[in-house]
Amino acid sequence: MLEQVIEQRRRDLGGFEVGRILPVAGRRMVGPFVFFDHMGPVDFQPGIPRSVDVRPHPHIGLSTVTYLFDGEIMHRDSVGSEQAIRPGAVNWMTAGRGITHSERFEKARVAGGRMHGIQAWVALPKEDEEIEPSFVHHDTDRLPAFEDGGLWGRVLAGEAFGVKATVPVRSPMLYVHCELQVGARLSMPATYPERAIYVAAGSVELDGRVHDAGRMLVLAPGVVARLVALTPATLMLLGGEPVGPRFLDWNFVSSSKERIEQAKADWRAGRMKLPDLDDAEFIPLPGE
Repeated sequence: MLEQVIEQRRRDLGGFEVGRILPVAGRRMVGPFVFFDHMGPVDFQPGIPRSVDVRPHPHIGLSTVTYLFDGEIMHRDSVGSEQAIRPGAVNWMTAGRGITHSERFEKARVAGGRMHGIQAWVALPKEDEEIEPSFVHHDTDRLPAFEDGGLWGRVLAGEAFGVKATVPVRSPMLYVHCELQVGARLSMPATYPERAIYVAAGSVELDGRVHDAGRMLVLAPGVVARLVALTPATLMLLGGEPVGPRFLDWNFVSSSKERIEQAKADWRAGRMKLPDLDDAEFIPLPGE
């Protein structure tokens, strides 16, 4: 049932830690998901420095999806968006041929508070890698949810458990937030060839083993996965149809190494437009 168990690797981003899950040696992607970070949890104190913010930076060839359990992030991008990202909402930014954005902790700077969430990158199909960049925000009340005993779920993107999300996607996939009470059971159908379960909080039992927070459980294809919650648990379910191998270099994702080198040259030369409402600074290419 289990093909691989991936342990998070903690990384300091200069003010708070993330748990890096994807990519990892031996597992570059799960379906179209090419990057998966567990942000926090961290309790910010009022007055945190601006160095904690993620300054404007570029992307190509992917969609980013930021999903929060706690806290708030202010998003600004080069297509003119300014959106406060709050718990339970989906913020889907499609980079396509190129976009820049910033992520700032402005509310926490004033009032403090907990920050906890997931940032994932979804690789675009090869034919869509150069589409026009865009950003869409979906409030919690626009996202379909389901319940089954002690299991509650919200479908963030794609289709799962007979429920289809309204968030537009470019390839067949699933992305679901689940909350389980103690003893609740989850059966994850074998709808897609590549699937994984990320334990964001709590403990579950799967395949006769106990799995605590910070683990991604990559499932074998064609097998229905059945787990039980040993404590109250928060899970993220993800997967879908593979879109083919991708190269990943810094914030750039592409099926072509040459395209990534072009994106790096464009960023270095200042040819990528900065966010309209946040253009006073940016993150340089690593090592420069």
